[in-house]
Amino acid sequence: MAMNEIFSTFWRFEVVRIGDQPVRVSQIVLALLIVLAGLWFARRVSRLLVRRLATLPGVKANAIAAIEKLVYYALVVGIVAIALQTVNIPISAFAVLGGAFAIGLGFGAQNLFNNFMSGLILIIEQPIRIDDLIEVESQRGIVVDVGARCTRMRRDDGVDLMVPNSRLLENTVINWTLADPRIRTSIRVGFAYGSPTQRIAQILEQAVRDHPQVIVAEGIVVLFEEFGDNALVFDVEFWIEIGSERDKRKIESDVRFQIDKLAQTAGLTIAYPQRDVHIDAAGPLSVRILPPST
Repeated sequence: MAMNEIFSTFWRFEVVRIGDQPVRVSQIVLALLIVLAGLWFARRVSRLLVRRLATLPGVKANAIAAIEKLVYYALVVGIVAIALQTVNIPISAFAVLGGAFAIGLGFGAQNLFNNFMSGLILIIEQPIRIDDLIEVESQRGIVVDVGARCTRMRRDDGVDLMVPNSRLLENTVINWTLADPRIRTSIRVGFAYGSPTQRIAQILEQAVRDHPQVIVAEGIVVLFEEFGDNALVFDVEFWIEIGSERDKRKIESDVRFQIDKLAQTAGLTIAYPQRDVHIDAAGPLSVRILPPST
């Protein structure tokens, strides 16, 4: 048998018959080619749309990313439907694969499907957006991308974390910048007993007010928190605007430097832990003060 006859027989080979409609190898191959070309087309169209939207004023990055993914998924669904219609493969043909698909779904595909649906919910509802500062399971970072299976977030140390989308819906997630990049933070400091408390309050407020990134209009609150074991404990609360975790740490560090500087200028002592040591001895102890050795 010649090669062209073998190929022709294989090309017309009937894989399955749905009712009176045969599904041949040629139809399946043509459908796959249409789908592959369609995926390339969908990716190009969605990226072209993103580039056009990025040039428009007032369009946010998270909205652009959501539109890109939704357009891509819609085009993929349409392309698959077109491919099936073009090669005359009835939709009912996939009912044959229903049992096998259900088994595969039960043995592990449910995680993939769960993450995919969770990704769609995140894209549509946008509780987590690109450039948001989030904290999930003690990990904190900036959202870089919300994908079909997982969300990529980048920590301050440059490490990228891939978090499954389902975990972002099932667990408690702290979004530091969801509605407003402004947050309230506080710094605690202890001063030695006997220090003038009113002067301490003035120094703390001045140290915070001097920082250019503190939102003074939101108010600065100084609280005499407690009489601690080793110090008079004060908290100073204030509002700042952040874009990353490092911004928050940097502002708090600057304020601490300023508190220390102002305290030294005013002659105030920032307290340190102190302990009383009691020696239980059977008899009196001899204590001598010796001059330093020369």
